[in-house]
Amino acid sequence: MKVPARIQPLVVDGLVDSVLRQLMSGKEAMVYVVQCGDEIRCAKVYKEANKRGFHTAVDYTEGRKVKNSRQARAMAKRSRYGREEQEAAWQHAEVDALRRLAAAGVRVPTPYQFHEGVLLMELVADEEGEPAPRLNDLALEEAQALHFHAELIRQVVRMLCAGIVHGDLSEYNVLVDANGPVIIDLPQAVDAAANNNARRMLERDVDNLTAYFGQFAPSLLDTRYGPEIWSLYENGALHPDSALTGCFEASEAAVNLDEVIQVIDAAQAEEEARQLGRLRAANEGRPPPDET
Repeated sequence: MKVPARIQPLVVDGLVDSVLRQLMSGKEAMVYVVQCGDEIRCAKVYKEANKRGFHTAVDYTEGRKVKNSRQARAMAKRSRYGREEQEAAWQHAEVDALRRLAAAGVRVPTPYQFHEGVLLMELVADEEGEPAPRLNDLALEEAQALHFHAELIRQVVRMLCAGIVHGDLSEYNVLVDANGPVIIDLPQAVDAAANNNARRMLERDVDNLTAYFGQFAPSLLDTRYGPEIWSLYENGALHPDSALTGCFEASEAAVNLDEVIQVIDAAQAEEEARQLGRLRAANEGRPPPDET
């Protein structure tokens, strides 16, 4: 097929020999199958910010590191330079996440090169060498659904142990090759330790998986892996091979109302004493007492 304009610089630089076909068009990127020497790979071309369905919401960008203070100020002011830097950071987030997760043993496509806003990465293929199907395109038996669910929960744990939450995980962001599920689409990945929304996003990711696989294996609908995983993580007890049960009960320790009331009364009495001291000082012509 004709080489798309965004991929042309990679052809000129010898990174891509030809574009074979378009593979998919998503909310943040177009993906093409390309020939690179003797290998068939994917070229992910990120859409411009105003053409994306998935925006760089603050919920996702919170906690992301930037190169320097100048870049951070520009991004905060939303200047032209700041918007360009924010766009570059959005694109690089997926590259960085893929590299970190691959090193942590998470099943993600291998990233090869990021050039001119195009990510060259492994083509996840089926046994015939054709692009692997998405999870939502498969009809599953109950046993297979339970197996895939367990595999993906394990991948979510490995991701969190590497400090990353996918943030948009569902049956639409998982490919299935001969060896099982492969997680894709990570430009919105968040830093688990630096993003205040990480817990909510992780639990949503897990809930999405539970709801999907629960169609084929209803027993999964009663599980609570999300809160269990986060509780272990928060307490420093989560490991890539942590044994999970799917059961979780939030702590419901009773609040000591008498103790709370005593603290409130003490604070109120202290404030009244300060007010009285200031009033006496004013009446006697003295400076107010030192309240530090």
